[in-house]
Amino acid sequence: MGFLKRILAGPDLLNLLLVFVPVAAFLEFSHAGPVLVFTASCLAIIPLAGWMGRATEHIAERTGQGIGGLLNATFGNMAELIIAVMALREGHHEVVKASITGSILGNVLLVFGLAALAGGIRRPSQSFNRTAAGMSATLLALSAVALVVPTLFHSIVGPDHATSERGLSFDISLVLLVTYVLSLVFVLKTHSHLYAGGEGHGATPAPPGEAHAEGGGHGPPWPVGKAVGVLVAATAGVAVMAEFLVGAIDGVAREAGMNPVFIGVVLVAIVGNAAEHSTAVIVAMKDKMDLAFNIAVGSSIQVALFVAPVLLLLSYVVGPSPMDLLFSPLEVLSVAACVGIAALVAQDGESNWLEGVMMLAVYAILAMAFWFLPVAAR
Repeated sequence: MGFLKRILAGPDLLNLLLVFVPVAAFLEFSHAGPVLVFTASCLAIIPLAGWMGRATEHIAERTGQGIGGLLNATFGNMAELIIAVMALREGHHEVVKASITGSILGNVLLVFGLAALAGGIRRPSQSFNRTAAGMSATLLALSAVALVVPTLFHSIVGPDHATSERGLSFDISLVLLVTYVLSLVFVLKTHSHLYAGGEGHGATPAPPGEAHAEGGGHGPPWPVGKAVGVLVAATAGVAVMAEFLVGAIDGVAREAGMNPVFIGVVLVAIVGNAAEHSTAVIVAMKDKMDLAFNIAVGSSIQVALFVAPVLLLLSYVVGPSPMDLLFSPLEVLSVAACVGIAALVAQDGESNWLEGVMMLAVYAILAMAFWFLPVAAR
């Protein structure tokens, strides 16, 4: 009980949402409406994902830079990976692919847009390492290629070559995974100096997609046993809440009039990254834009190069059928626009509040397009 009291009394306001863990369980087992179950499950996942990330950070502090970076990379997007696996098991491939698209869009446009706005509102501009940001933008462009090629292939060969499309998607996934591993080598070993500036002198550089604790009041490193225990408990909690969430998707789509694509692109993507989103905004307000950029854009890179191919490979053993990387034209166009905006922001190594407003405007426009997108248009 004492540990629970310390959690709830901590500085992280997201912990207040832990109350929705038992609420979601009660609603699920009392057969409440799908909208209520979905909403409570979403709110419960947010703080659980935050504790997963916090426990991983404490484990990483005791394992050294290389292994710690790998742990952070592996668990950085674990919440959304768990949600997607649950959706795969139920055969919701369109929701899974939409959540991949939404994570890329949300992290670059929504998260970095909020960070640039919050950090730049009292400053003329904020700067970050242009070389590191440019490399991140290039890696992000690779994700756009991975989405465009299967879509172009489908338009060329037609709908009667599903086996070839699945084979192409499988091979592309292997290429993405290899590229991701090599990007970790680049960030953690050969060019680690490019990623240390926003975290303080001598700090361990964050691999793509990882937000290190910003001195954030988390205190001294936890004992390994405590960190592992928190990680296991939070992961189990996310898995249970994700099962409730996924089970309610069809009911929400029917009762609330939302199409599943919007649910995946906007709602599921935001929930899976909410804890990390808050960190990016907080560090931007402290004028640490290197770290904010790495959290936002780096998380999109991790989703595209690690989470997406892992999900595709898992689909061969989980769920009714294998998933492919065939995305809708609107999703491909949205990611391409997102990549272009990231490149424009990265090229001068500076951001300001108006750039943040413009990124948020683009995200709002794309979200509205997905809201009005007929399901048959995919």
